[in-house]
Amino acid sequence: MSFNILCANCGDGINAWEQRKTLVLDRILAFTPDLLGLQECRADGQAPYLIENLPGYTFFGVPRGGEGTTALEMAPIMLRKELFELLDVGDFWLSDQPGEPGSRSWGGQFPRTVSWARLRVRENGQELLFANTHFDLVPAARRHSTELIRAWLEAQTAGCPVILTGDFNAHKRSRVYQTLTRDGFLTDAWRQANLCARDQATFHGFGNPKARTCIDWVLVSPSLHVLSASVDTYMQAGRYPSDHYPLRVEIE
Repeated sequence: MSFNILCANCGDGINAWEQRKTLVLDRILAFTPDLLGLQECRADGQAPYLIENLPGYTFFGVPRGGEGTTALEMAPIMLRKELFELLDVGDFWLSDQPGEPGSRSWGGQFPRTVSWARLRVRENGQELLFANTHFDLVPAARRHSTELIRAWLEAQTAGCPVILTGDFNAHKRSRVYQTLTRDGFLTDAWRQANLCARDQATFHGFGNPKARTCIDWVLVSPSLHVLSASVDTYMQAGRYPSDHYPLRVEIE
């Protein structure tokens, strides 16, 4: 599952985090993903809430840093403990100094991170690399971030299947999408599972028809077979869990 849960200091009224948090938790539990990539998860309230209420998961993420109220935002990953052996875990920044915490380059608005884990499936011993990110709004920053993450993945995989989740802040006609899927390096899980279907919006701006766009993706190695992919459009009494819908994918 990939799920942008909207930072806790971004909404108000019925869209405030305290009004939405049980809905966010319910949607995660409704799917019970083996691998969960989150975006806009703050370290000062949202992360502790999810860690406490999802005890069967290992949580890993780092605040992106920088100045201002966005410094505590993360793009963390959560992994089902019973299903995976954790071989390695880490993070890096989408900048020209990826090992420097809080670094920002290419005119980006904010520092941006990638959190990743190398895993072994306990049932069959298969290894895989799971990574999650949240790209910037500035086109140049997105373009360079895409080139960096593709180069990093190519260097890391060595035949190991990849699952990449994220809010890429770009549409599927973009250079971002083309770079990540070029030459069949990664494939779009939604399109693999929904042949000939129109892409479904994941960002909706709390039900605003004019805001709807498909910017949250799950990309996978071609060796992985996607059984299904769906956008969870659940709402309750006029309340949405977030301004993004979670994207749910089943992979064999």
